[in-house]
Amino acid sequence: MNLELLTEQVVEISKEAGDFIRRERLNFDPAKIEYKGLNDLVSYVDKGAERLIVSGLEKILPASGFITEEKTTTKRGERFNWIIDPLDGTTNFIHGVPTYSVSIALQEYDELVAGVVYEINLDECFYASIDTPAYLNGSEIKVSHIPTLAGSLAATGFPYYDFEKQAAYIGLFTELMRSCHGLRRLGSAAVDLVYTACGRFETFYEYNLNAWDIAAGVVIVRQAGGEVVNFKGGTEVINSRQLLATNGKITQEMLTMIQKYF
Repeated sequence: MNLELLTEQVVEISKEAGDFIRRERLNFDPAKIEYKGLNDLVSYVDKGAERLIVSGLEKILPASGFITEEKTTTKRGERFNWIIDPLDGTTNFIHGVPTYSVSIALQEYDELVAGVVYEINLDECFYASIDTPAYLNGSEIKVSHIPTLAGSLAATGFPYYDFEKQAAYIGLFTELMRSCHGLRRLGSAAVDLVYTACGRFETFYEYNLNAWDIAAGVVIVRQAGGEVVNFKGGTEVINSRQLLATNGKITQEMLTMIQKYF
């Protein structure tokens, strides 16, 4: 299988989904919002985009299965599975905050082998496979060379329904905000990851994440020269529900701080 060619096809599918989401935002009806749980929002746009993506991916890799946020399909593949978040940043989308993305990754057995994140409003498509560097709209990207946390810009996401570790999270947030150039919370983990991959952020961390939030971004960060680990420093992040991505130079500084609280 030619992963590079396959990834290019996924880029086109992500842009088709992005075009659909962009059109729907113009006349979005907030009355059609649904709640999957406390502060866990979904709309007909998420589901429509996911159906579009699944249909496109089935054509380019018919034997594959799917792990999707909105559960529009339950088909699983023996070897290949696509991990899809059709609209990462749904709350931003609903409120008209222009940071949300399409995230599509390919998993072969237990290995992530390709990822595409399309940031819709800026028309920025980030992509990589394990056979290629990471790219943004056709140009190769790399993580930043900032060597210390003190010179870094960090990103995170806040708990919005599971507040069990809220005190620890606030403690970490407080210490980190005194230790770097600043903290950002964009509202799309996929975007946070690809911004780390292209050097806009030096690090991104969050807990209680799902596979579809991060799978594509993990591939892109790693192929851009960065590191992605869990809060113990291990490389398993898809099922650990905790993630730290860095430029590879401040990983230990971040882990030392994180492990004081988690």
